[in-house]
Amino acid sequence: MRKRKSRAAVAQIEEPTSGGFGRLIVAHPREFVGVLLGGTATVIIFVNALVMQKGPHPAPFFAARPAPVTAPAPVVAQPTRVPPVQSLPAVAQTAAPSLNRVQTIAEIQRELTRRGFYDGTADGIWGAKTDAGARDFGQAAGVKIDPNAPEELLRVMRASTTTAPLPQPARRDPIADLIAPSPRVLAVQRALADFGYGQIKPTGNFDAATRAAIEKFERDRKLPVTGQISDRFVRELSVMTGRPLE
Repeated sequence: MRKRKSRAAVAQIEEPTSGGFGRLIVAHPREFVGVLLGGTATVIIFVNALVMQKGPHPAPFFAARPAPVTAPAPVVAQPTRVPPVQSLPAVAQTAAPSLNRVQTIAEIQRELTRRGFYDGTADGIWGAKTDAGARDFGQAAGVKIDPNAPEELLRVMRASTTTAPLPQPARRDPIADLIAPSPRVLAVQRALADFGYGQIKPTGNFDAATRAAIEKFERDRKLPVTGQISDRFVRELSVMTGRPLE
């Protein structure tokens, strides 16, 4: 009897309770929907924080897919523009090639020859004649000559118009001509001395001993005795000695 009364009492308590909750929902539908939505949101937040979030809070509610990485477009290399080759100036195109020392000295010798300071061959050797000619040019041009720098000398010569001065005509001195040794007299003196016509010293000067020897030769050859070096005497003396006297 007591069990039946207890079940009946529970049923009476539950029924009013269930019926009261339903009447509460019917009486306040908006508040019920709000409470339901709030509870749902709270559950989603907890689930997101505990399960779905891998990084630190806050994080989005739902994991988003990473954006696809787009490869950059290939860079096309632009062709390099080569500037046109400009022609060299006329002076650079016609520049003379560099010369070695032998060629430079040979060119100096040619320049000295053209200017009248050198009469040798252009052999490229800096000898005594080349040195004398270069120093004569330097004295005439008023420049200092350095044999160890032939390139500089050649450059100066090409830029200069200096030439050797013309030789001055020699002044005739009659007295000097008379006393100067004569090759003809010297040859006659040697020939007369070799063939026993006196003790003659070959000086090239016509003296008394030479005159006496000529007179003796003329008498021996039956020639007119003049004591002078005539053309006939020279021919006869050449025939006797067998050698030319002039």
